Amino acid sequence: MKEEKTTHFGYLEVPVEEKTGLVREVFDSVAGNYDLMNDLMSLGVHRIWKRDFTANSGVRPGDRVLDLAGGTGDIAALLSKKVGANGRVVLSDINEAMLNVGRSRLEDKGIVGNVDYTIANAEQLPFTSGEFDAVTIAFGLRNVTDKDAALCEMFRVLRPGGKLLVLEFSRVQPEPLKAIYDAWSFAALPVLGKLIANDEDSYRYLAESIRKHPAQEELAQMMEDAGFDDVHYRNLTGGIVAIHSGLRN
Repeated sequence: MKEEKTTHFGYLEVPVEEKTGLVREVFDSVAGNYDLMNDLMSLGVHRIWKRDFTANSGVRPGDRVLDLAGGTGDIAALLSKKVGANGRVVLSDINEAMLNVGRSRLEDKGIVGNVDYTIANAEQLPFTSGEFDAVTIAFGLRNVTDKDAALCEMFRVLRPGGKLLVLEFSRVQPEPLKAIYDAWSFAALPVLGKLIANDEDSYRYLAESIRKHPAQEELAQMMEDAGFDDVHYRNLTGGIVAIHSGLRN
């Protein structure tokens, strides 16, 4: 018999072909409370991380930027100001519910005219090669089933000289902080998810998915393997998150 290929869904091993659907169910469930979820997971610090991420992105007026797994539009909103009226931000997500929330929030803020919306799977992007000056993905890469395939697709859609920027939960460095962070993630977060959003399982998955995501050096190597040059990463808040960057030369 042919051995069934599996991958991780949090701490569970599931058939590869089932993970995308399972992740979609999680984000269907949390879409309406996504910003609340991030506030709970980071104690509100995710807003500072996102501002740092975009402020130091190198994105310039007139650039065309693809924001993958863009969720409720926080990154796209910040990028739209940087690219200006002559630039373009494509806000994409594999989850339609999340994308709809993002579109509504950006329109409510009056951010229209330089943002487009596309349902897209990061592993098979519906864009031509060399179409973008920058690709960003914030708190989304850890949910992708085949990260290597996704990184290769990000490389493909960048123009020569274009930049990939990844903001993602990573490995905490100081041991005292790691102990506090683990206790918060596995003890408090699922309970808060149940009390506030009536969804304990989704919040437990999100905590587990962080631990299964590649650590800083491993992700940097994966980006190099996908073809990126000048790969660097920078830890924020003791490595709770890291910003990785790489160029397509």
